[in-house]
Amino acid sequence: MISNIVSADWLIENLNLPNLVILDATLAKPKGMEPDVPKDVQIQGAKFFDIDSRFSDASIGLPHMMCDAEQFENAAQALGINNDSLVIVYDDHGVYSSPRAWWMLKSMGHKQVAVLNGGLPKWVQKNYPTEPKKNKSNKGNGNFKATYERGCFVNAEYIFEHLDDEDILVLDARSKGRFDAIEPEPRAGLRGGHIPNSVNIPFPEVLSNGLVLKSKNELKSVFNQYDLRDKKRLVFSCGSGLTACIVLLAAHIAGYEDLTVYDGSWSEWGQPSDLPVEA
Repeated sequence: MISNIVSADWLIENLNLPNLVILDATLAKPKGMEPDVPKDVQIQGAKFFDIDSRFSDASIGLPHMMCDAEQFENAAQALGINNDSLVIVYDDHGVYSSPRAWWMLKSMGHKQVAVLNGGLPKWVQKNYPTEPKKNKSNKGNGNFKATYERGCFVNAEYIFEHLDDEDILVLDARSKGRFDAIEPEPRAGLRGGHIPNSVNIPFPEVLSNGLVLKSKNELKSVFNQYDLRDKKRLVFSCGSGLTACIVLLAAHIAGYEDLTVYDGSWSEWGQPSDLPVEA
């Protein structure tokens, strides 16, 4: 594999690779934003990557927080993932929750993982083979060993300590309305606004038709608007650490390095507290 994204055409040509593992990392999308694809089918041979449950730390009390290496390893092995597996992740919405699964796997040391650009909508559009969704409690005996790559995720303490650090910039993938506190937060009880000194890049800006990532040159043009080249580290945030990974993937494709996700994102920072907020 030569890229962190692959096309539906690439996947159909390589569907019979012996070490291929296809993961359906679908999470529900807000009402009115769902693409017109069958809800009861999956790509042939796919297994369900349960971001919200098996691969999340429910004890923290925030949505789909990254779990520890032991939990991740056990869940990955149950999906039949091996250390040499070539993993392709997709979702039912195009490019929405699959980059989160991609980044989680990357953070646990798995190098051969890519996002299916366009996801199930593009796959169905091309009339490629699907099958009925199967029982989501997949069983397997993979030999995957998780080794957490330090720095892939950061917490609120890290953000607070670096608020005035000119080498570090927070990129917020939420809508401009939420960033500017002129739209309500979808989660009750959260303050409006954004992390001080952060920059707003709503995740749809890096997508074409809301379904596929833009080309490398188009993505470079998006990020060039924000003068990021002098930054040593880019931190990606959103409402819950999900769509932040879309913009992170786009930045990675555009050539940026030293990227990380603020896992708690606005679900944590926006809670009533002494953490500073701008609007």
